Amino acid sequence: MNISVTIVEDNNDIRNALEQIIGMADGYTLAGTCINGEEAIVNIPLQKPRIVLMDINLGGINGIEVVRILKEQYPEILFMMCTVYEEDEKIFEALNAGASGYVLKKTAPDKLLDAIKELYEGGAPMSSQIARKVVTTFQNKTLTSASNGTLDLLSRREKKILEMLSKGLLYKEIADQLAISSETVRKHVYHIYEKLHVSTRIEAVNKFFGR
Repeated sequence: MNISVTIVEDNNDIRNALEQIIGMADGYTLAGTCINGEEAIVNIPLQKPRIVLMDINLGGINGIEVVRILKEQYPEILFMMCTVYEEDEKIFEALNAGASGYVLKKTAPDKLLDAIKELYEGGAPMSSQIARKVVTTFQNKTLTSASNGTLDLLSRREKKILEMLSKGLLYKEIADQLAISSETVRKHVYHIYEKLHVSTRIEAVNKFFGR
């Protein structure tokens, strides 16, 4: 095994540290380094690395955009973001662009090398904090989708009443606004609870907001 790695990093100290980690490790070869996105777009195809460690904030063209451009042209190159960013938006933007791994710069050298090897062998390595965010976001999206699917069971009138309940309106206020009786509102609410499998206004409103 001899994994060729290119480093894209604009901070001199961090780039030098990464160069030492890769250069001194058995089974890893430093294919080259780039100090900004523009240089990376030109040089990475010439260096032909198997793995690219990519910073996000590069000053000019950011790392995510570099990945998006190069991954389309060179799908065989594997990109792993190596950054300080833990924001959900950055994580998913990078993964959508074509990155296959996402580690934080504070990752210990041995863990970083393990992540590179895992990526080389077909895995999708992520720092534990990043993996947790991905799982949490996936779970939230799944729950929201399930809630939205449940809401589709409601009629247009029932959805309107549920929306008004979420705003804190009383049955009589809802009845007045919809020009129906309070008893009719009560019946609609009963059917809403039945379809959503809830027993209180709070539970129904939580379903309405996908919580």
